[in-house]
Amino acid sequence: MSCATLFTTIPAKPSIPPITTTTKHHRSLSPERLATLIDRSKTTTRVLQIHAYLIRHGLETQKVLNFKLQRSYASFDRVNYSVVLFHLTENPDVYFYTAIVHCHAVKNLHQEALCYYIQMLAQNVEPNAFTYSALLKSCPLKIAKTLHSQVVKLGLDANAYVRTALVDVYARGGDLASARQLFDKNLDKNLVSRTAMINGYVKQGDLEGARLLFEKMDEKERDVVSWNVMIDGYTQNARPNEALALFRHMLSVNMRPDEVTVVAVLSACGQLGALELGRWVHSYINGKGIRINGRVGTALVDMYSKCGSLEQSCLVFDKIVDKDVVLWNSMIVGYAMHGFSREALRLFNEMRRMCLHPSDITFIGILSACAHAGLVSEGWSFFHSMEDEYGIEPKVEHYGCMVNLLGRAGYLEEAYELVKGMKIDPDPVIWGTLLGACRLHDNIGLGEEIVKFLVDHNFANSGTYILLSNMYAATGDWNGVARVRTMMKDDGVRKEPGCSSIEVNNKVYEFLAGDLKHPKSKEIYMMVEEINGWLKAHGYNPQTHTVLHDIGQTEKERSLEVHSEKLAIAFGLISTRPRTTIKIVKNLRVCSDCHAVTKLISKITERKIVVRDRNRFHHFLDDDLQVSEIAGETALKANQTAAAREYTDECKTNTEERLASVNKCPCSSSNHNNK
Repeated sequence: MSCATLFTTIPAKPSIPPITTTTKHHRSLSPERLATLIDRSKTTTRVLQIHAYLIRHGLETQKVLNFKLQRSYASFDRVNYSVVLFHLTENPDVYFYTAIVHCHAVKNLHQEALCYYIQMLAQNVEPNAFTYSALLKSCPLKIAKTLHSQVVKLGLDANAYVRTALVDVYARGGDLASARQLFDKNLDKNLVSRTAMINGYVKQGDLEGARLLFEKMDEKERDVVSWNVMIDGYTQNARPNEALALFRHMLSVNMRPDEVTVVAVLSACGQLGALELGRWVHSYINGKGIRINGRVGTALVDMYSKCGSLEQSCLVFDKIVDKDVVLWNSMIVGYAMHGFSREALRLFNEMRRMCLHPSDITFIGILSACAHAGLVSEGWSFFHSMEDEYGIEPKVEHYGCMVNLLGRAGYLEEAYELVKGMKIDPDPVIWGTLLGACRLHDNIGLGEEIVKFLVDHNFANSGTYILLSNMYAATGDWNGVARVRTMMKDDGVRKEPGCSSIEVNNKVYEFLAGDLKHPKSKEIYMMVEEINGWLKAHGYNPQTHTVLHDIGQTEKERSLEVHSEKLAIAFGLISTRPRTTIKIVKNLRVCSDCHAVTKLISKITERKIVVRDRNRFHHFLDDDLQVSEIAGETALKANQTAAAREYTDECKTNTEERLASVNKCPCSSSNHNNK
């Protein structure tokens, strides 16, 4: 909005709704008392009532009261009322200008705030420290640097409020060097400036620098905002263990979490698959009266989905009355990553019937659902509808979903052409997905072509080499494997180790392949041997072809026995009551041998086992039915048309129907290739 537009649209007379309330006993109210009443107002109606009283008693232009009215209106998203108040004031001084600048700044309307600042200068009204501290709250770094020079000219740079605001704006803008320089010069390092500096470090990914500054703060000085900045910083940077450890410390010093805290902690629980802690946080939310609004509800749905409890996600989702598109997206993505494509597409149809406009995240969920179900034509249809029907330009994530869909279904050339024809540069994830598809369908020629392209253009990463090595190993080309490993060694590339985690008694335990670090390693390996006995008794033959090393048969079998997820399952069996559910989180893709073994363990022990790997969830349940394998490539292609019709025609469902299929694994063991 331009300054001219802003000022020509301001009404000449007040447009505030009339108030019909009576105030028989308000004659004795002092300005101080009225200011307090404004601050304590919980609704716009209450502010309007007080405003009416001020008008009747000629107090509406009193500086403090006018400022507080403007601020209150802004807090209730009634900035237009604040504008009216300002323009009813004759010859506004610095106090009135600061008030209107503040109202727009706190709502991130920095252009409008700057327009009033420019008008202020044009009227020869000199700004003060509070004016600049208000302006700096929302303006971008480039403008902040200009304001900084004006602050220095006016001699206001030593003011604590201004310096704190400058630290904040430089930190927010990513100029940590300037922010730190200002921070160190400030002798009065208050809570706001410290928190701003910590937030700056967090946003730049320097969590060690942020934590060092956080620890230097006196424990009594920290407020919930400073705790939130650190906890959320760990969560956003995929360090959930540190986030949860800090959350526990926060509780130990009797600092009460708020909405921001629980959202960050729920995200950390989801990353780790820490279901029990997530449930505790849910109970805390209910017990402390934290309202489950769209933001908290979305965090709960996302947490339960990522922790393998899709049933609970559905229950939380259904209880929320006012669902925004973000909440719908979370539930759709939850269904998709669990492999329940029918439910994801049903929910999308329901969302459209309610006239909710889908977002780019919606289509990530829908395209993922199509990929898991092998719905190629439907996936193309959704992909094209993004731009044609909804004006959403596909992002790299959408292209990635389409490459995954085409690659899984065997359309490798089409997937490659899609990548080469992308309007934006493909990222390493897309290339990795395409290489994974080449490996799945034993297309070494195309795989080598892709790797050569990536190496020539400096796009290759560790995953590129690993996938090529695995392709050679799968065909028995050990010379090719040796060449790739030599290249990796020369380039200093190391393979990411597989790691599986399990939550037992509110604590998350992590295992690597062949891990011996756990205190109960002896008991764990005894259980592994017992499992091997069960498997042999049921006639199971290890899938040694998935071992991508040139070693003997016995060594291959032994290496399969100590995969990280098998150790985690063994620990779960000895650490939990019989018939309780075991939930595992793995950082890599589950191999086909582990998938088949887990299915048998579930049957033998009569336990439900849920495994979350890098790509999706796998649900195993002991019953007389086979584990659902609806994503099997060969069978799926034969039934694709019928499945698509079922998925798109059935739109109505309820919670019980949606949950009925959540006990089966909608994945094919043929798709689980060892990494």
